Amino acid sequence: MVNTFTRLKTALSSVLIFALLTAFIGCTENGGGASDPARVQKIVEEIAVDYGTYGAEASERIGLLLDELSAADPAAGVRWRNIVDIWTSEELGKPLNYDVLPDGLPDTDELCIVVLGFQLEADGTMKQELVERLTVALRSAQKYPDSYIVCTGGGTAAENENASEAGEMAKWLEANGIGKSRIIVEDNSVTTAQNAVFTYDILTSLYPSVKKLAVVSSDYHIATGELLFKAEAILRANFPGNEKLEVISNAAWKAPSGSLSPMFQAGALIELSGDVQTAFSIYYDNYDIHGLPPLK
Repeated sequence: MVNTFTRLKTALSSVLIFALLTAFIGCTENGGGASDPARVQKIVEEIAVDYGTYGAEASERIGLLLDELSAADPAAGVRWRNIVDIWTSEELGKPLNYDVLPDGLPDTDELCIVVLGFQLEADGTMKQELVERLTVALRSAQKYPDSYIVCTGGGTAAENENASEAGEMAKWLEANGIGKSRIIVEDNSVTTAQNAVFTYDILTSLYPSVKKLAVVSSDYHIATGELLFKAEAILRANFPGNEKLEVISNAAWKAPSGSLSPMFQAGALIELSGDVQTAFSIYYDNYDIHGLPPLK
């Protein structure tokens, strides 16, 4: 009896030791796995900054970083590989559809037209560029009368804390014949990344019929808007291919000037990843956004 107990105890000890060694080796091989979010965040930011700075010249290093990310957190690796594929694709933001959405989109409440905001004048009135974007959105909403329209943008008026981009946009659309029941107001964001985050929150929680998005903005802004809304859907999905919202089209105002660099997009992706401070440092370093309210 004693010998049997001793053999059992020895066997159990061996199993326990083997299990502990296996777990240790697994953690070592995976660099701590998903239990090290700081490492995952660091890799994501390196990927974003490398492509934002060097573009296609950084493709080899980005590939290595994606491999490292997959080893550290397989789910994050899949998500960010998909996002990088979208970001680096020559098809991003194409084709541009000027003035109105194209034919062939769902003419139901499955479709939502997302109008990206633009910084207000100091007194809270809309700048001409925002009015031009709204004109494109109005034509598109008239073409697809069963669609919803999201107006995005928070308080960016330096001298009027009561005004918001989305609020002014909604009033303009309603004054131009769009029914109030079709208009959705997202008035908390001050960046395009926040447009994506807060719009996603509203649509998925309150408008379950919406599955397809069409982005409306100035032509130079379309690719960035498409990238960020697609990236947010990927980051929110419980598994690849199960994204709740899909960007399927765009309509653009042809701006006489304006541009957004890959480095701006890098900052926006870093913002989506959760590091708002680093994102705003990139925005301030690359663009004149000092007229915006301070980061809270």
